[in-house]
Amino acid sequence: GAVKINVSLVPPLVLLPVFLHVAALHFLLGLIVLTSLPVVVLWYYYLTHRRKERTLFFLSLGLFSLGYMYYVFLREVVPRGHVEHSQVVTLTCGLILMLAALSRAKKDPGYLPIPAGNEKPSHQGLHNKSIRGSSSGLHGISGAASSRAVNGEAKGYCRMSAEQPAGVKKDWCTKCQLVRPARAGHCRLCGRCVRRLDHHCVWINSCVGEQNHQAFILALSFFMLTSVYGITLTLHTICRGPSLFVALFYCPGAYSDYSSALSFTCVWYCAIVTAGMGYILLIQLLNISYNVTEREARLALRDNTGHRLLGGLVIDTGQYNRGLLCNWGHFLSLGASPPQRSAEDIV
Repeated sequence: GAVKINVSLVPPLVLLPVFLHVAALHFLLGLIVLTSLPVVVLWYYYLTHRRKERTLFFLSLGLFSLGYMYYVFLREVVPRGHVEHSQVVTLTCGLILMLAALSRAKKDPGYLPIPAGNEKPSHQGLHNKSIRGSSSGLHGISGAASSRAVNGEAKGYCRMSAEQPAGVKKDWCTKCQLVRPARAGHCRLCGRCVRRLDHHCVWINSCVGEQNHQAFILALSFFMLTSVYGITLTLHTICRGPSLFVALFYCPGAYSDYSSALSFTCVWYCAIVTAGMGYILLIQLLNISYNVTEREARLALRDNTGHRLLGGLVIDTGQYNRGLLCNWGHFLSLGASPPQRSAEDIV
């Protein structure tokens, strides 16, 4: 049959090159285009977020931006003769590593298995199951939760109480028809419950959870390093003389020919994207340092139970924070052991 193409894939493939080439025609056009692009992208994000729709637009924009920036670098910057082959190889390796980490981040974030039959029991039935704890009910769930608190939250790095932190309890998901373990959450965009759900990332069109959080951080880190390195090489080629930061704002002769203008425009486009991704990476690193997820921070703000730290950059819920080393030890151990069985399976 005919292959169905998602319409949201097309706009970035067409509009991005057009806008960048238009922006390279004149300094004022570049200012207008590069100012408008982030506004349009944010508007479209809030539009889809409000409608709770999944879209491939952001994934397409991100991947095509990477490919097109790399193409412009090879076509317009490298032929000038100021970039060594070893530098091109280094940039290419960074791009490949970033794509590899992105591919891993796109895989299963830690979906909870949907029970067979998917039949929703009544709340009374669920209550009765909890009462029958002597056989396989509440004791089975509590045992699994306690094991997760000890082995999952501080595996081999620090000791924690076998009991879950105060105020944290398993809850019933009416959509997936299962009892979620601690720190799991339901994603309305994916329609699934995810272990240790952090957030749904539109740039990878997937959730970030227990199984892919490390790969997500690696992808962001490789992107930042590769992007900054590419910006540095391009500016040193086009704007010979000034320091990197000065060249970004003052580059004599950048619009003397179209090739230089296009390269300089792409540098600014990369700088804007890198600044945005850098902010996301900063928030992620701070959250990891305090052992809090984006979902937990959002719920803490809603319920007024968290504490704003570092000027509001991080929300400390106080539930899982066991110190910097323990928190990072826990993060680095994510996915190291087989995921615990769903509480529904235990019951």
